[in-house]
Amino acid sequence: MDKKVKLPSTKYHKAVNLLCIAAMAAVFLYLILNWKQIPDQIPGHYNGAGEIDRWGNKSELWFSPVLSVFLYLGISLCERTPGIWNTGVEITRENRERIFRILKNMIVTMKLIMVLTFVFLSIYSALAKPLPSWFLPIDMVLVFGPMAFFLIQIYRKR
Repeated sequence: MDKKVKLPSTKYHKAVNLLCIAAMAAVFLYLILNWKQIPDQIPGHYNGAGEIDRWGNKSELWFSPVLSVFLYLGISLCERTPGIWNTGVEITRENRERIFRILKNMIVTMKLIMVLTFVFLSIYSALAKPLPSWFLPIDMVLVFGPMAFFLIQIYRKR
């Protein structure tokens, strides 16, 4: 079966991509504008409880925003090539567009969650604060909740 499918971007896809770009730009702007106020030593790593377990130089703050840009671009590239996606269900002529639309919605949503997670971590690291205790459980819900939602949709709409 030929998996070549052209999926036009919906308003949701465009809004999410715009939000991702705005969030990434905002974190770069935040770091640039606040660079002198950021302490020389910042949290370099947090444990599962949100406690700082490694300190690093403030220049390490650039790692997360730069990584988020590369991941955003990589995910965006994959998003444009549905033929390479692992769908988890058999693709037929009848379900092809429906399944790929659900998967594209999932990919775009996961991209937004990834960007927002990196933005949050960058800001908190710049503040040299431990992460709030709710961060990890909420982030896990934000990552796995939409995945479960979209995978259930795929299973039901196959």
